[in-house]
Amino acid sequence: MTEQHSDTDGPAANPKIDATTPHSARIWNYWMGGKDNYPVDREAGDAYIKAFPGIVDLAKESRRFLIRAVTHLAGEAGVHQFLDIGTGLPTMENTHEVAQRVAPESRVVYVDNDPLVLAHARALLVTATAEGETTYLDADLREPDRIITDAGKVLDFTQPIAVMFMGVLGHIADFDEARSIVARVVAAVPSGSYLVLWDSTNTSEGFDEAQQGYDDTGAVPYILRGPDQVTRFFEGLELLEPGLVSISRWRPDGADGGATVDGYGAVGRKP
Repeated sequence: MTEQHSDTDGPAANPKIDATTPHSARIWNYWMGGKDNYPVDREAGDAYIKAFPGIVDLAKESRRFLIRAVTHLAGEAGVHQFLDIGTGLPTMENTHEVAQRVAPESRVVYVDNDPLVLAHARALLVTATAEGETTYLDADLREPDRIITDAGKVLDFTQPIAVMFMGVLGHIADFDEARSIVARVVAAVPSGSYLVLWDSTNTSEGFDEAQQGYDDTGAVPYILRGPDQVTRFFEGLELLEPGLVSISRWRPDGADGGATVDGYGAVGRKP
């Protein structure tokens, strides 16, 4: 499935969508080369790039990490169920496309509550085939119990599930709350399930300054945490090699991988 927009197109009109304040999902879409953003997002995105040029590499590497992790899980690990929480705007090589290319019978449940994301999800992501299924839940990542209940209508919680939090937990200001959300979802899936998680990290002074400048625009702030904190989301799980690393270094396609980026992640297996 593809999205077609002219160079001047923006997101579809929606009374619930605020086009006057920068929005993280739309800015991320802009950095990844998408067209689902407004002038206010491009202006904020360009200001961010000026302060921290590495953000573009981070955005692109985040998708490459997703592709490599999902490909491994759907293939070698034999996991054919995916719960992608806080999925953001669809761009290219989305979770269901990667998983179902490897294992057509894969079931994928996306979770988000952003009006713009939902508008695109309904048009692009909700598919049901004889082999697999892809659906979308309108829910906040702060509602793990509801997510588990609703996802259970599509996913079989007696079989392994890959739970995914891809660059979204910085939206939860309280670290203990963020850990609790992850732990509650992981507790609901059976042994042999996996957690795929990455987040932006405070490993660059330039990144910290750029993020503060973005937060000061009035947009929803995003918390940059240290790699040591990201590691704690995986407590009780068995980390696959190479453990928690810059996402460009997680099983890269090339011998050495790309340049290190300020986003750390890992894949952990539930014993």
